[in-house]
Amino acid sequence: MKYYIIAGEASGDLHGSNLIKEIKKIDNIADVRCWGGDLMEQAGGKLVKHYRDLAFMGFVEVIKNIGTIISNLRLCKHDISQFQPDVVILIDYPGFNLRIAEWAKQKGYKIVYYISPQVWAWKENRVKKIRKNVDRMLVILPFEKRFYNKWKYDVEYVGHPLVEVVDAAQSEIDVLPGAILSPLNENNIIALLPGSREQEVLKKLPVMLEVSKSFPDHRFVVAKAPSLSDAFYEKLLEQYKNVRSIRNKTYQVLLQSKAALVTSGTATLETALFGVPQVVCYKGSNISYQIAKRLVKVKYISLVNLIMDKEVVKELIQDEMNVTNVTRELARVLKDQEAINKMKDDYAELKKLLSQGGQASKKAAKSIVDFLREHVSPLTF
Repeated sequence: MKYYIIAGEASGDLHGSNLIKEIKKIDNIADVRCWGGDLMEQAGGKLVKHYRDLAFMGFVEVIKNIGTIISNLRLCKHDISQFQPDVVILIDYPGFNLRIAEWAKQKGYKIVYYISPQVWAWKENRVKKIRKNVDRMLVILPFEKRFYNKWKYDVEYVGHPLVEVVDAAQSEIDVLPGAILSPLNENNIIALLPGSREQEVLKKLPVMLEVSKSFPDHRFVVAKAPSLSDAFYEKLLEQYKNVRSIRNKTYQVLLQSKAALVTSGTATLETALFGVPQVVCYKGSNISYQIAKRLVKVKYISLVNLIMDKEVVKELIQDEMNVTNVTRELARVLKDQEAINKMKDDYAELKKLLSQGGQASKKAAKSIVDFLREHVSPLTF
């Protein structure tokens, strides 16, 4: 079978790579073409476009890059037409993927969406278009099935793929090299996860770095985004002597961290699954934030709080994300044992919720292949 998979971010690349591996276990002649990153390519996908060329965040940034986005859409449609896949698999990345879904459905392709767009947060009426254009929706958050049922759209909950990723990582990864820790020990590490896009890192990392000055007995370690260069980080870090940086070892950092400052998004969930007390930090361009504030309907911005439907971790958003507030909250998750214990108990409950669907990548792959066996000629297998 021929599979065309589209992911537009680092997290999509991770989950897409594990999906490819599981598809290939079931369909040993699977031919996979993809938009994503290094992990999807390593898993056996033929990479068409890297996500580093696709990641535009916020309303203003999208408008500035509208020409590039239109060009990428045109390229994607042409490439799908040339490849003629049996199924187009879309992974999150809604601004791009929902447009591809509408076009691909009109052209007669089968469409599977793995990892739903967050339509429950804003633009809820997009569900109508999803229901019309997506043949099968596989969701990874427990409340999403209830949300879609409200719209009379039957979706499948497969569990969250990060559970299996983190479980595997905790048993396989090595500790950080001594050069990162020295002269401090591993109990003093604070992880800094400022995001994967240049514009968000530039907004958040400088605040995090200033906070490091108030904790001279701790080693702060920045987890670098795969898509950003070492030179980019060097300029930001040069004045901070107790801060180190590391590439492609985010999980090693989390495994040994006492606490973390984390940008909103998937990283908050990863940090929770590693059991690391955290403070969630978000700051965007003022125009983008003011627009989002009026449109987004959810109570929280972190996945941890959204899934648990309560404040498990402190969220410092926009103007609240300043050196004074972040310093205070970091001190709390380092020293307040009652708060630390409560957070870790909530983390354990969170993991139970996310594990209910089973091993997500394997379950998603089986669902996709079973779907194709129902709708595509058996001669193709």
